[in-house]
Amino acid sequence: MIRKYGISTLAATAFFASALAPAPAQAQLWTWTKDQMVEYTKAWTGDRFPDGRPKVPDSFIARARDLSQEEVTINWAAGAAGGAGGGRGAGGGRGGGGSPYSQYVGEWQVLHPGKKMAGRALTVQFMPARPDLDAVVTAKAREKGVQTMNNQYAIDMVQPGDVLVVDLMGRKEGGTIVGDNLFYYIMKASHSTGLVIEGAFRDLEGIAEMDMPCYYRGVHPSAIGGVTLAGVNVPIKIGNVTVMPGDLVVGDREGVSFIPPQLAEQILDTADTTHVHDEWTRKKFDEGKYKSSEIYGSPRDPALLKEYQEYLKKRLEEIRSKR
Repeated sequence: MIRKYGISTLAATAFFASALAPAPAQAQLWTWTKDQMVEYTKAWTGDRFPDGRPKVPDSFIARARDLSQEEVTINWAAGAAGGAGGGRGAGGGRGGGGSPYSQYVGEWQVLHPGKKMAGRALTVQFMPARPDLDAVVTAKAREKGVQTMNNQYAIDMVQPGDVLVVDLMGRKEGGTIVGDNLFYYIMKASHSTGLVIEGAFRDLEGIAEMDMPCYYRGVHPSAIGGVTLAGVNVPIKIGNVTVMPGDLVVGDREGVSFIPPQLAEQILDTADTTHVHDEWTRKKFDEGKYKSSEIYGSPRDPALLKEYQEYLKKRLEEIRSKR
């Protein structure tokens, strides 16, 4: 349903105003310049969007849809270290909680628990509204031709493969980033990639049937209000982790992980080993001849270990030959 929005105007927080220089052409105080985006994400050496945001390949996104949060976490240490092998499997062990760099956030309400999410983070930060700050930035933005300054400014930036990741401070009333119409727009613009809200949305009745993953803290019938859109494509806080623009966002029914793009390929490759290990392990359990400790996490018997290693080599070759 169509509403007139009561959202406060866009503004830069004191942090971004002091720490981030304005873009020369647009004077967008609430975002990074291209040079800053590249500098702060320089560990990524692959493709980028015109604004400098890391652009992980579509093939990574497709592969990430096969991941579970457990697989991301147990394979994180190997990815962060640039090493090979799985977080579990022959000689691997479970890793006991993953790496200190793990970017997992849980305890969400999940719109479609059976539908996995994978895409590139487009980050949006809100702050509590402050009228004096709003008034100054509104005037400056209008001088640059930005007349309508509301949540749709950020929503209109969504591109295919993007996950809109929004910090709305956990608010429910007044913290509703979208209703059913704008949710539908994001679904179409992103090609149903997904939405993560540290806050809420409204119109659950209308949104529930829309086929896009969404992770959120609550629902509320109010329109968004009492907040200022302070940053677009800058680092934001979701749960207890920092999310950077261009992170590979992976979600399942358990939660969401935000993977730095430079670690994505290694984590995905290591996950292939994990998938094959689990496949072989269950085949051996199906035979009914072994106790769990004889097979999992690493075969005790040298002959079984050799069998596993041969199976792993063959299956990895099959999997990777299809890409």
